[in-house]
Amino acid sequence: MQIIRLTNETKNDLLESLLKRSPNQYSEYEAKVIDILEDVKKNGDEAVFRLTKTFDKADINKSNLYVTNDEIEEAYTLVKPEVIDVIKKAAANIRKFHEKQRRNSWFDNEEGIIVGQRIIPLESCGIYVPGGKAAYPSSVLMNAIPAKVAGVKRIIMTTPPGKDGKISPNTIVAANEAGITEIIKCGGAQAIAALAYGTESISRVDKIVGPGNIFVALAKKRVYGNVSIDSIAGPSEILVLADETANPRFVAADLLSQAEHDELASAILITTSEKLANQVKIEIDGFIEKLSRAEIIRKSIEKFGYIFIADTMEDAINAVNDIASEHLEIVTKDPFADMTKVTNAGAVFLGSYSSEPLGDYFAGPNHVLPTNGTAKFFSPLNLDDFVKKSSVISYTKEALSDVYKDIITFANAEGLTAHANSVAVRFED
Repeated sequence: MQIIRLTNETKNDLLESLLKRSPNQYSEYEAKVIDILEDVKKNGDEAVFRLTKTFDKADINKSNLYVTNDEIEEAYTLVKPEVIDVIKKAAANIRKFHEKQRRNSWFDNEEGIIVGQRIIPLESCGIYVPGGKAAYPSSVLMNAIPAKVAGVKRIIMTTPPGKDGKISPNTIVAANEAGITEIIKCGGAQAIAALAYGTESISRVDKIVGPGNIFVALAKKRVYGNVSIDSIAGPSEILVLADETANPRFVAADLLSQAEHDELASAILITTSEKLANQVKIEIDGFIEKLSRAEIIRKSIEKFGYIFIADTMEDAINAVNDIASEHLEIVTKDPFADMTKVTNAGAVFLGSYSSEPLGDYFAGPNHVLPTNGTAKFFSPLNLDDFVKKSSVISYTKEALSDVYKDIITFANAEGLTAHANSVAVRFED
């Protein structure tokens, strides 16, 4: 990894480099995505099956599109008992965390005036779970459980099948533990199109959530407005803020935990300690030789791996806020105090024993997080993503009589005489 002195110039160079990873920068794929979306919109099931054959080499049709009960039972025999056990434990932690995010409807009632807000679960939601290079049962839990806790009535999951037309048993078990009863063997932009527009076999949904590759990201961006989406997910990223008290071996291991996702993943260390910077670099080189996804890690580190040395912790934290990383680990003398100065981060991990994979799999907070600097204005996936809010207003005649002239004045000031008349007509002699 490169070791660089942190300055405004080097920080700005970094931000420019990271932005190149954004789905918004891959316009060359957009025409292909649009073609896929229009194909599914026009041809429905036939397009979904044909595109699945083209991209995933799987023969999918109406008879085997949905995962069956027999396949679910088979999955439980194929997954190791200890994996099933940890999926259950993780699901319990995720459920407990998201139950604390529940909001209640509320109403204020005073002198003939009732105003309030109703919290209403979405009717339906589609969950996209990546496949391809790896299966991600953790993504199933993180997307499905908040939807279930929120009370979404219908949750449908799509995920790419293997060439044999089957879904990873781990993914099936996680879906079943999360309470998903509709699992579709379909991935890519064609899956997003099916969820957004509907086909003969797949009913459209109100919202689509979940990360995916560039085609999935661009497809979600394109269908937004026809349905709601959570966000446009970019490649994974981790930023470690550390001082001289940090363990270099721990820091190196944590940086590589995200670099192994794909070649576009970003791993950054910002530290006030030159000694730590050099130690971490050495540890990283040693770890890479032992890891199964070494080639992916090397490419990620070469393109988007950085170690920055800051003159002061204040400078370091300012850079942290400018970068607004998906995952932020704070490994300093007083991580809780330093956290209070951080305003932009998707998920924050405090101390030497709160490594990023703890959040990916087990602790409970959601691992679907804002990327590419969008933590400045986006939040982690949460219960609010699966509910909508309706305002409630009720005035008696007496209550309206106290304010109707004010409303007429406001409406006339905007030149909306029909608005004014709607109120005035109620008080004609």
